[in-house]
Amino acid sequence: MPDVASNPTDFALGNAVVRVEDSRLLTGQGRYTDDVSFPRQAYMAVLRSPLPAARILSIDTAAARAVPGVLAVLTGADAAAEGLGTFSNRVKLRKRGAGMVDPPYRVLALDAVRFVGEPVAAVVAETPAAAKDGAEAVAVEYDAAPEAAAAPVWVEAPDDVCFEHQIGDAAKVEQAFARAAHVARVALNVTRVSANPMEPRGAIGVHDRARDRYTLHGSFQSIHMLRQELCDNVLRIPGHKLRVISADVGGGFGMKGPAAPEYALVLWAARRTGRPVKWISERSEALLSDFHSRDNGWQAELALDTEGRFLGMRVKEVADLGAVLSASGIHCAVNNLGGLAGTYTTPAIHVSITGKFSHKSPVAAYRGAGRPEATLVVERLIDIAAREMGLDPADLRRRNLIPPAAMPYKTGLVFTYDSGDFPRILESATKMADRAGFEARRAEAAKRGRLRGQGIAMAIEIAGGPAGRPLEEAAEIRFDPTGSARILLGTHNHGQGHETVFRQIANHLLGLGPEQVEIVYGDTDEVAHGKGTFGSRSMSAGGTAVAIAAAEIVAKGRRIAAHLLEAAAEDIEFARGRFSVAGTDKGVSLTEVARAAYNPARLPPEIEIGLHASTIATPKAPTFPNGCHVCEVEIDLETGVTEIIGYWVADDVGTVVNPKLLKGQIMGGVTQGVAQALSEVLVYDRESGQLLTGSFMDYTMPRADLMPTVGIASEPTPTTTNPLGVKGAGEAGTVGGLAAAINAVCDALKPLGVKHIEMPCTPEAVWRTIQAARARAMPG
Repeated sequence: MPDVASNPTDFALGNAVVRVEDSRLLTGQGRYTDDVSFPRQAYMAVLRSPLPAARILSIDTAAARAVPGVLAVLTGADAAAEGLGTFSNRVKLRKRGAGMVDPPYRVLALDAVRFVGEPVAAVVAETPAAAKDGAEAVAVEYDAAPEAAAAPVWVEAPDDVCFEHQIGDAAKVEQAFARAAHVARVALNVTRVSANPMEPRGAIGVHDRARDRYTLHGSFQSIHMLRQELCDNVLRIPGHKLRVISADVGGGFGMKGPAAPEYALVLWAARRTGRPVKWISERSEALLSDFHSRDNGWQAELALDTEGRFLGMRVKEVADLGAVLSASGIHCAVNNLGGLAGTYTTPAIHVSITGKFSHKSPVAAYRGAGRPEATLVVERLIDIAAREMGLDPADLRRRNLIPPAAMPYKTGLVFTYDSGDFPRILESATKMADRAGFEARRAEAAKRGRLRGQGIAMAIEIAGGPAGRPLEEAAEIRFDPTGSARILLGTHNHGQGHETVFRQIANHLLGLGPEQVEIVYGDTDEVAHGKGTFGSRSMSAGGTAVAIAAAEIVAKGRRIAAHLLEAAAEDIEFARGRFSVAGTDKGVSLTEVARAAYNPARLPPEIEIGLHASTIATPKAPTFPNGCHVCEVEIDLETGVTEIIGYWVADDVGTVVNPKLLKGQIMGGVTQGVAQALSEVLVYDRESGQLLTGSFMDYTMPRADLMPTVGIASEPTPTTTNPLGVKGAGEAGTVGGLAAAINAVCDALKPLGVKHIEMPCTPEAVWRTIQAARARAMPG
């Protein structure tokens, strides 16, 4: 049992409770993937392609099999011979009236390789070192053309186009632009990045020959969807033949959601060798082979009238999907485009999207999954329009915000917002940031030879989607004969604090103290169903399921309490963990009712023994967390170094379950958004197709000195779409962080005549921009 407070009121909804899991995790008692080991365990190393594109002429495994300690060498031909299938893509679109190009995504390359890092062979050995030695001994003969990196990835797509997609009303947008007094335009790129969680990916496969049943241990976000993918499409076995266990997870950020080749490989290898097989990714291997994210280019236009009112928006996106399609790769490109509407009344929006293959690692979700990109596009357009029309950026936003009285509001693109007070959010954030005093600070910085800028971003995101019908979630509450409870969740905890906040929800709904509750997740044998944790959905979807299950507990408990108290069930009230007879002091605790539920002598004959409830529930609609971010920077003219001077966020995440954890989520998300704006980028050489940022010596991760203390104000407007009124918080910081930081840098460079700068705004990139601006300003 975690070290938790014994006073139930400490865990009331809305209290800033310290995470109960921290004492375990911070004292080395966590159970991450590499902490799990088995007797006779073997180790797997993966041989990866050194080329971006080539035909595989032959694979000679004889030398590898002769390496001392090597137990097995597996190739794509072996996988095909054993009937292993391919991974699926969840989103199906079209291409020029026909089906999209959906190529096979194999566990190991078969006839060709298509990106540097693609798995070619798997070697299993007694030790990690022997597995690596074996992998190095595999001899692969490739046939690579000199221009292979520029060749089409798939013959089925000679133009590399995977899909083409459009949303919005094109005719209405054309009419809006025809009557516009001003059109603002921007072309920008959102860079390719890597999630880089603290715990790299890892997996352990175990095969029980007696039962012909597999167990997969690993660092996963969505265990039930992973099991279904592996069973239905890759291993082709019934679901009951595979158990998936994911205990503690050291960060996921979306990258650990989809199925990946290594997860299937350890299971297959375990069956082939009769040994448990472990694979733990090394950091350089991770940068090469993890699912990447973002990587899209945008061209966007915003039409305005003479008063600065938004009339319409026209957007084109080209999304780089990588060489194959992960389960969530297309989702990131298309499913969150409704965010382009922002918090504004723009009546007409049209978007055309082209998804293209490239000789790169496949992309998947990463904190925000399309939302930060959409916010960046609309917020850059607004800043550019304000500059060109001589308007204050905050005022231009203010005059176009959706008023709270208009809720629910159908936007110009996909989404319908149920609640929110966007003007209040804007005022709160700009007041915290002392926007009124900014120009004086800019002037003072100029005297010191520095450029100061302030960027605003109004951020809104869909959480717990998709928009048409939110995904369901499961929860179960089981009381035992001692009166304590287990809450089994289909969501998963990988840093969010679920062991704490779901105890707070149990306290709120059932009056249970934290020591009375065990939170269970991450095991398909324990939890019957679930979708997992991603898309800021755990509180809205998981919380809804827990609330419905708790209501069933109270309903049955009321009948038992009525029998114990010798009263009618309709006269029984429930509050703060206690049933009582209305108008009297007679009562009994839920704990005592749970004990009685397992004692037939204390139950009426018509009531079944036990006290438990389970549900698979779907929220009525998605939610829309929103906020205003203000970022203030200073740039050194001579070095191009950008310093974050201040950062402020006013956020509406609906009902706040735990303010302390909320601030942590916001700060972490902001940091990831700002880091992409200023430093993070995966770079491939155009000619060779090689990854140039293959270690943290080249890929610049954010450091502690990147961010100042973030000022955070909570401005909640609870939603009515779920029982708790929560909206979600996991991705909110990133959704606004990217745009606010880029807007701040562009505002700082404005005195030099710079309209836009591409991310990442590294010192070199900013310095070169400054030099180019100075050169343009020189006479002659």
